[in-house]
Formats: sequence, C-alpha cells, structure tokens
Amino acid sequence: MDHREINDVNAYEKDLKNEDVYDEYVTIDGKQFRIPYKIVKEVTFTDVRKEELVSIENSGRLQYRLMLLEPVLRAKVEFTKGKITVVYNPKTAKNRKEKISREELITFFANEGVNVAKCPLTERDFDYYVEMYTYQFDPPSIRERPPYGYTAAEWQKMKEEYHTKMQLSKEKSRAKFEEWQNEYAMEHPDVLGEHIKHTAPEKQTLMQKIFGGKKGKKKNDKGFWFHGV
Repeated sequence: MDHREINDVNAYEKDLKNEDVYDEYVTIDGKQFRIPYKIVKEVTFTDVRKEELVSIENSGRLQYRLMLLEPVLRAKVEFTKGKITVVYNPKTAKNRKEKISREELITFFANEGVNVAKCPLTERDFDYYVEMYTYQFDPPSIRERPPYGYTAAEWQKMKEEYHTKMQLSKEKSRAKFEEWQNEYAMEHPDVLGEHIKHTAPEKQTLMQKIFGGKKGKKKNDKGFWFHGV
C-alpha cells in the first residue's frame, strides 16, 4: 500500500527549487550541451616505493584496475618516477555520478599492496569541462598543433594556403567522381537507380557531336551516307 502523502512534491521538483542543485549543462555557441561532471579532484602521490609497484608491467595492471573504478576518470601510474596521478569524482562534487573519497582511494591502493598513505601528495580542483571534455571532444583544439617538422610560426604562415589547396583538391576529386558516376549511370542504368540515371547528362557519340541531334534514329530516317571520292 502506498503511504506517500498525496500533496507531497516529488524529488525532481524539490531539486529544481533547490538553489544548490547541480547544473549539468554548458552553453557553447548559444546551444546547451549536457556534461556529466564539472569540478572534480586530481590527486598526485609522489615518492611511491618501486618495491611496492614491483615493475612496469605490474604498474600498468594497477593503472588498469584503477580505471575500472567507476568514480575514477583518469589514472596514470609511472613506475620510473614513482608517481601516481588520479582524477576522480569526490564526495563533495555536485553531480549525479558515483563518487569516492581520497581515503577510499588510499585504501584501494593498500589492498593492491601499495602504501601511499605516507607518500607526499598534492591535490587540486580539476575542471572537467576545460581540462578533459574540451580537449577530447573539440577536434580543432587538437588539430591546431603544427604538423610534424614545422614550427608554430612556420605553420601560421602556411596554414591558410595549405587549407585552400586542400579545399581545391577536394572539389576536383568530387567533380572527377561525379563525372565518372554520370558516365557509369548512362552505361548501366539499372545499377545506380532512376534518380542518377535521369539526372546524368546523356553521353553523345562522335556523329552527334559533329552533326548534332539526339542519340538514335528518327522514324523513317534513312540515315546519312558518306561516299568515297
């Protein structure tokens, strides 16, 4: 039996009235996009004992097990430097995703045989949208780097000319493809369908190019004869 009060406001409406509710959207070029996180945490443990990390391979497996944790967004275990960096969703974050505390992370490492409780650590706020989302999902920010073998200054000088040449090359390739497509459509009308067949220009024979007219003989047309001299 349902014992809820009839006039009780549901949880969603309560969240809407709460001024501290999590805003899961960002505005880009006037449009709203949903993001799962905003401000999370990045913690770095240094001077981790190599005896506990065991080897490069074992460190790689530890990094993989870290990434299996739902609240962990990014993890990096560096055996040679004795450093572990983890971006995680903390208990204090205002989002709807699964969370973990720094103490729980330390406990996780202890269960894996790595004691980071006494290691020097630094922790900072990590802007998920600026430092992770924008980099991964905004291609121009990645492709802006100069090509291999060129400095940033050289690339800035040649970038406009390079993009112009690339655009012209794409247009020529497209025109060449359409020319081939049209010829193929006329030769194989049953393959590419009615749309292309009717829009493709009719291919003329040499006689039609010289004397004009459409392909095929007209009714009662006896044709045109050349006589040798």
